[in-house]
Amino acid sequence: MIFISFLILCFVVSTDITFSCQNTDDFVGASSPGDIVIGGLFAVHSEMLHPEEHPIKPIIQNCAGFEIQIFLQTLAMIHAIEVINNSTLLSGVTLGYEIYDTCAEVTKAMASALRFLSKFNSSEDVVEFKCNYSDYIPRIKAVVGASYSEVSMAVSRLLALQLIPQEVIMTSSSTTGVIVSPASSAEILSDKIRFPSFFRTIPSDFHQTRAMAHLICESGWNWIGVIATDDDNGRFALDSFGVQAMANNVCIAFKEMLPAYLSDNSFHTKVDHAIEKIVKETRVNVIVVFMRQFHVLKLFKKAVEKNVNKIWIASDNWSAAVKISTIPNIRQLGTIVGFGFKSGDISTFQDFLRNLHEKPNDNNKFLHEYIMLLSVCAHLEYHDFQMCISNQSQDDLLQNVENKHHIWRDDFLNANVEPGFIHSTTFAVYAIAHAIKGQCKDRNCKDPSAFTPWELLEELKKVTVIDDGKEVKFDSNGDMSTSYDVLLWKEIDGHMEITTMAEYDPKKGDFIFKDEEKKKEFLDLKKVQSTCSQHCRPGQMKKVTESPHTCCYECVYCPENHYSNETDMDYCYRCNNKTYWAPVNSTTCYRKTIHFLVWNDWFAIFLLLLSAFGILLVLSISVIFTKNLNTPVVKASGGLTVCYIILFSHFLIFLSTVFFIDEPTKFKCKTRQALFGISFTLCISCILIKSLKILLAFSFDPKLQNFLKRVYKPIPTVIICTGIQVIICTFWLIFRTPSVKQNFSIPRAIILECNEGSVVAFGIMLGYIAALAFICFIFAFKGRKLPENYNEAKFITFGMLIYFIAWIVFIPVYATTFGKYLPAVEIIVVLISNYGILCCTFLPKCYIIIYKQETNTKSAFLKMIYTYSSKSAGSVAVSQVSLDSKSSSSQATISGSCKSEKNSVNGNCHFQMPGQTLIKAKALPENTARTMARKRLSSI
Repeated sequence: MIFISFLILCFVVSTDITFSCQNTDDFVGASSPGDIVIGGLFAVHSEMLHPEEHPIKPIIQNCAGFEIQIFLQTLAMIHAIEVINNSTLLSGVTLGYEIYDTCAEVTKAMASALRFLSKFNSSEDVVEFKCNYSDYIPRIKAVVGASYSEVSMAVSRLLALQLIPQEVIMTSSSTTGVIVSPASSAEILSDKIRFPSFFRTIPSDFHQTRAMAHLICESGWNWIGVIATDDDNGRFALDSFGVQAMANNVCIAFKEMLPAYLSDNSFHTKVDHAIEKIVKETRVNVIVVFMRQFHVLKLFKKAVEKNVNKIWIASDNWSAAVKISTIPNIRQLGTIVGFGFKSGDISTFQDFLRNLHEKPNDNNKFLHEYIMLLSVCAHLEYHDFQMCISNQSQDDLLQNVENKHHIWRDDFLNANVEPGFIHSTTFAVYAIAHAIKGQCKDRNCKDPSAFTPWELLEELKKVTVIDDGKEVKFDSNGDMSTSYDVLLWKEIDGHMEITTMAEYDPKKGDFIFKDEEKKKEFLDLKKVQSTCSQHCRPGQMKKVTESPHTCCYECVYCPENHYSNETDMDYCYRCNNKTYWAPVNSTTCYRKTIHFLVWNDWFAIFLLLLSAFGILLVLSISVIFTKNLNTPVVKASGGLTVCYIILFSHFLIFLSTVFFIDEPTKFKCKTRQALFGISFTLCISCILIKSLKILLAFSFDPKLQNFLKRVYKPIPTVIICTGIQVIICTFWLIFRTPSVKQNFSIPRAIILECNEGSVVAFGIMLGYIAALAFICFIFAFKGRKLPENYNEAKFITFGMLIYFIAWIVFIPVYATTFGKYLPAVEIIVVLISNYGILCCTFLPKCYIIIYKQETNTKSAFLKMIYTYSSKSAGSVAVSQVSLDSKSSSSQATISGSCKSEKNSVNGNCHFQMPGQTLIKAKALPENTARTMARKRLSSI
């Protein structure tokens, strides 16, 4: 490199002005006459020299930085025209060309465009001002170029707008110039309102930026950097990529804009700043580059010095640039993946290059300059040779060139061929040729005024060209939707080779691989991480942090009843809470298990055993009472019929508990409450009749006896009391019938339970039973002081108390309990109340029947009742005396014990009260007491 620098410094700027523009013909880079002339605009040099003197004069300056790849495009255009002229495509009409060097400068390109628009056959290259250019014949019919979108935009505006009357700007027939670009890919050039005469043989940047975003997304990257040139092409490409990146959830960590011209004083400072930014952003491992080749060359040289190792996504401008791939130590930069234009068969062009040294170069200043460069740089190795060519200016080449031997290196040209650009350039020429053929069907095209450019424009819109066996045509935007080659730079045998990894179809948006090896190369890109945050695993979701970028986030677990089944999900899906559930950090939803009180549940088995034991107890009592049918205890219990009815109701109550267990059904839900309610009502009704009968038998109060005699109607009372409950249950089942419902209150289970339909109806049913039980309790309580050996009323009182306690406790417990054991709560209460009443009603009688048989006789009952009746009668007499006494504060003294031998006079008892006269009371005779006892026994 030191030697190269020394060599360059040895060349003194020549005062010869061979390359300077003295007249308009000197301005042409390459030309050839023809019946129809096509213009060409190519940036054969990378920059235009700027004068140092002041003031600056409006002089077109020479250029520096010979671009081999662009030079090859000019040769491709020349080759295509020569092939067409030697074919029968145009039937004797020859094509000529005028190719100009834009030096990548808009100003120089505009100067070339002005010459294109000069009037045909005018010696002074005058552009006429006219109100109507419909019949205007310019110097050229169409233009191929330019190399860069920024230049194409300016030239296209000049060709399509400046020479068109403003009032007819929308009509394509008013367009004076046609421009077909093989390299300008800016998306804005598809706008046919602003660029009506612009066509291109490559896809627009829209497809390229979408392909890039797709590649980045497919590789799992979302945190990238972008570097672009600060010109129209770079800014439009950056904007388009930004939209595509956002659509694919890719965030741009930083954007660096480099000056469009190398002559800019801040260029090297901006390059250094961009490298520092790349090094600083350690999490950014993917850099997208929208720049011209000479910009990339400067950037990569600095990146190699700083040992930067990233994945570089190359735009079509430099993705196949051989001069960049030959940078020393280029492999240290990392992996380079690019998008290039789809190439075709260029074998004939390669043969053309091999024979290029035999062709005259009098009318091709580019070729002449290249030959001079070969002479100057011939002694250098490949990369140094390329750098030598690029670093020469037109003014430097004349120093001692005469003494140099001309050495031809056709291998160098073939090695620098970028097939995509060569193919698109050739294709542009053929598209124009086919359009000319369409215009020349009925015209003599050897006459340059046979048709105008706007007529050629209309023909160009309809052109169909066969490319690689496929018909290709321009779309309504003037673009050709050809596919892209996805290029991968690989080191092979110590040299960096540009290989095709895949093909990208813009229409389908898919990558197409030729074989599994290519696909593996594509998948290997995923090994490199370029994300702002770690990937969120399934079961997690993104939580946006304070960063303005959506790609920077924290990974948090999905909450309960939510799940995520993919990586990097923005939110967790919610499970259907009614039928599914999910734990924290779940990747799927689980179906809720259906719960109910099943038969094999230990608690259900326990309750069933209690019910079964109750049924056995009922059957046992029935057997005992049946065998002792004629005993006083059985008769005193109301007889076998009443006992059977009561025992049968107890049996039904125990049986109703079965309907509370296992999977609820509509039938079970309707049956269980109605069966329990009616059975319990029947039981309480019968016990109520017994309580009334006992109270009636042992009551000495005449008023109470009269009331009880009117009320005591056994059969109607039982039917009415039970019938009311039947009516309540019937209305309940008809209007608010119970049904099966799913209870979702438990997170991970569905509780199948019975919906009672109406809480009010359920409450009325239970309230009615409670009202009957309370009445029964009152009557039984009044008869609690029966004879010691006959205390059924006392036990009925206890049974009712047990019932009340059980159901009072049931209400809050039932209201606060949920889950599959809710039916068990009601079963327990039913069993407790049923057992309480059953045991208090029948077990004392069974005890007397089995263990106190001596008391279960008629004589024993008569004696017991006689004793109780005698005591009850005396109590009544004393009570009557107390009521007749006027002094309630004096204590009465009984003067005698009512013995027959002393104080009894004809059956009268005498009571002596202090301060009062003797009071006589009638004592009951013994035979009268016995008669009363028999009546009470028969009553019972």
